[in-house]
Amino acid sequence: MIKSMTGYGAAEKNGIRAEVRSLNHKFIEVYLKMPSQLNAYDLEIRKQIKSRFQRGKFDLSISFTSGRAQQIKVNSELARSIYSAFSDLQNEMKIPGELDINFFTNYRELLSSEDQSVDEADLFGALDEALKSLSAMRDKEGSSLNAELSSLLDEVENMRSSISEFAVEMVKECCEKLKNRIAELAPQVEESRLAQEAAVIAQKADITEELARLGSHVGQFRGLLSSDEPVGRRLDFMLQEMNREANTISSKADDLRIINIAISLKAAIEKIREQVQNIQ
Repeated sequence: MIKSMTGYGAAEKNGIRAEVRSLNHKFIEVYLKMPSQLNAYDLEIRKQIKSRFQRGKFDLSISFTSGRAQQIKVNSELARSIYSAFSDLQNEMKIPGELDINFFTNYRELLSSEDQSVDEADLFGALDEALKSLSAMRDKEGSSLNAELSSLLDEVENMRSSISEFAVEMVKECCEKLKNRIAELAPQVEESRLAQEAAVIAQKADITEELARLGSHVGQFRGLLSSDEPVGRRLDFMLQEMNREANTISSKADDLRIINIAISLKAAIEKIREQVQNIQ
């Protein structure tokens, strides 16, 4: 089943949070934002993503949360200096009162936090769960795309069928118009020459091959939708071929009904192309 390139996933393990978003892209690109403390894991994190996905733009953010254990340190030397300075000032100016522990709460610079060492199991555990969540959403979006594309392909096949019916009438009408025109301008034209000219016009107006190729392309397209492999680029190529046949049908047709359907056909193919841009 096809997979979308759009998705989101997040997970947290013991104070390490991984959050990842993906969008459509021709290739695979990874944008990584994380604390400098984790820079040593950069290559492995990117490798984890590229081993699971083939296409897409990935924005991955890894951060430490409030749930992460931290060690609080007090700058004792600075605390002694501050206390001594204010004690001297109190004695010098004979300021009443006592300096107690609450006095230090105004000095945030006395406290600092140090992260504990990073647990790789937590880091890659959070990453693994986030990527699984992302993959599940891409699968779900892929199912929705599959349903929508199948519906659009039904429209294409219905239009192809209608064009095929009108095409038979179009060839007959072209030949009949030719006979009438020649009868008006050159009534003495031999029947064999008339048949020859009619055959040439019929061949030029014949869109049987284009309709057959279009039907083949639609069948191949449906087959690719059921593939478990990345098929976005191949689907895009198939659409180019389908659009080529639609253009040829439109240019060869000498029937307003067929031309109008061909225009709608190209519009449907363009709708399919827009959706295919999101397929891995």
